[in-house]
Amino acid sequence: MDPRWGGEDEPALVERAFRQASFSMSIFDGTPRYLRLNDVACQVMGLGEEVLRGRTFPYGVPEDVDQLGFLQALRDVAATGKTAHYESHTRAPSGIREHAWNLELWPVRDAAGEVYAVGMAAFDSSEQHWARQRLAVLDEASVSIGRSLDLGRTAQELAELIIPRFADFASVDLLEAVMRGEEPAPGSPDATVVMRRAAHLSTEQGTPEAVIGLGYTDAYPPYSPPARALHSGKAVLSGSGDPDFDEWIASAPARAEKMRGSVVTSMMAVPLIARGTTLGVAVLLRTRPDTFTQDDFALAKELASRAALCVDNARRYTRERTTALALQQSLLPHGPSWQPAVDVACHYLPTDAQAGVGGDWFDIIPLSGARVGLVVGDVVGHGIQASATMGRLRTAVQTLADVDLPPDELLAHLDDLVLRLGGDDDADDDNRTSTGEIGATCLYAVYDPVSRMLSVAGAGHPPPVLLLPDGTTQVVDVSVGPVLGVGGLPFETTELELPEGSLVALFTDGLVEAIDRDPDRGIARLRQALAASHSTLDARCDQVLSTLLPAHPRDDVALVLARTKAMDSDHIRVWDLAADFAGVAEARRLALAQLDAWGLTEAGFVTELVVSELVTNAIRYGTQPIQLRLIYHRTLICEVSDGNSTSPHLRRARIFDEGGRGLLLVAQLTTRWGTRHTVSGKTIWTEQALTPLPGA
Repeated sequence: MDPRWGGEDEPALVERAFRQASFSMSIFDGTPRYLRLNDVACQVMGLGEEVLRGRTFPYGVPEDVDQLGFLQALRDVAATGKTAHYESHTRAPSGIREHAWNLELWPVRDAAGEVYAVGMAAFDSSEQHWARQRLAVLDEASVSIGRSLDLGRTAQELAELIIPRFADFASVDLLEAVMRGEEPAPGSPDATVVMRRAAHLSTEQGTPEAVIGLGYTDAYPPYSPPARALHSGKAVLSGSGDPDFDEWIASAPARAEKMRGSVVTSMMAVPLIARGTTLGVAVLLRTRPDTFTQDDFALAKELASRAALCVDNARRYTRERTTALALQQSLLPHGPSWQPAVDVACHYLPTDAQAGVGGDWFDIIPLSGARVGLVVGDVVGHGIQASATMGRLRTAVQTLADVDLPPDELLAHLDDLVLRLGGDDDADDDNRTSTGEIGATCLYAVYDPVSRMLSVAGAGHPPPVLLLPDGTTQVVDVSVGPVLGVGGLPFETTELELPEGSLVALFTDGLVEAIDRDPDRGIARLRQALAASHSTLDARCDQVLSTLLPAHPRDDVALVLARTKAMDSDHIRVWDLAADFAGVAEARRLALAQLDAWGLTEAGFVTELVVSELVTNAIRYGTQPIQLRLIYHRTLICEVSDGNSTSPHLRRARIFDEGGRGLLLVAQLTTRWGTRHTVSGKTIWTEQALTPLPGA
């Protein structure tokens, strides 16, 4: 037997073991009051046993300890007589690092077996708790960072994950090239680094989060911790008292003023590196007493690594979206030109960053006879492929419209083109994986200011909406044809006469399906928005978009508003001609007399030659009825119609040919010329540039 026992009785031995235990032990009665505490328990509480004994719990317990849960656990053990395990931890920073405790509670029974006290053993499990917290944060990072492809949002997600768990302030600064979607070039280690603030977050009012505003740039000298981290590619630990840190703070008066009275106990600058490229720096500050540990250091580097991959994905997407948007903007009209048939306002609104650039487009195409073609379309998909397809279709529509095809025939040819484009992509093995089926919708309308007729045909596209001069609205009953690319199904043209001053709204489905997926409700809201506005066309476009679209639309939108005009009858003259060559001279006389009446005598020579050539060809090669029409509106339009659908062809006559030079002269002396097929035949037209009408 060990002589140190000295013959002590067993209670004395137990007392020594209780008091000298290496972990906290306490005994409570059922009230619960403190009955006994060992030395470690007194150290944890910061009070002696003589002070705590007889006091009711939670006397002496810090407010940030989970008091209610622990108190209930004590009462449950006293009431049930069953042992319990309980975990408790501080829940508020309050300048003290969070502690976690594993508590073992058991009943203490008397000789009769009745519970008259509760024993407690407390083990400090802070390290295990923090290890679990770090694993939980890493797990949360995998789902909370990179939920969008927006650079700013991705950076903010990193800051929100860090604050307030591990720092009092966090900022994410990215290089300028990264914000533009470009890959940054390596910089000199001795150079000042310019970065743009992408995100920041703070837990305290006094933490310097407002020194650099979101979206603003700041220059970091080479000795500053962020610049050192960026150049070295390694995390840098610093804080108040570090010469480089203090010099960096003092170098910017605004930052120094904001930091006045604040002590940064610990700072960490962690580079954001993805795929071998440094994109920016995350800065973490602590003003609480405890500094960053090596575990915090390892966690910050892991979080920065994961966030950097998400930032790089967002950067790559930004580059692709910028390229696609630039391509699409270059392919769309750069502003509507003056048209004699309509006043036009057009708006294109790209989608948000998450959805990507779509394939919506619009066009305003001047046609012969002072008419105008109005086009809206939507290519399936997003990105560069959709923008490129949109450009091909827009070019095809312009080409087909230039030969004056009616709307239904134009869409039929466009449908064939889409089928061929899809077939070409399928045959191209190198491009098979990057392109899919090409599908698109399109609406093509032609308005004639002379007859005030609107001709419309659609290919799977929403119909236009009309706002009439009396304030009423209506949806044009268009026969909706199949989506372009289906093939084999016909398209139909709908015609209606419009009063002068009618407003025609053409749009893509993103406008009426932005809030919900019911297009009928969207069209009803569009009709209300058009009827409620009385401003200019441009302002009306803005009002319609703001009324029908959410803050961040998921689909791009094209909107065309066209207010119709009616050609003044004083500037139109029509003559029916006999199929007799003697009528050629009469046609010249009538045309010259009308030019004199309009004050266009100087245009008489060219007009006389044009009328003579076109009327002669109509009499020689065409059939009745033959008609001559002159239209004067900024330009002089000469049209000769006949009942034969055969079109003339421009050719260059050889030296000894006796004919074949008429159309060549007409083409050289006029601005434009062409053939327009009609239901009863064809119309040959020419256009001459003139001085605009006064006030036109």
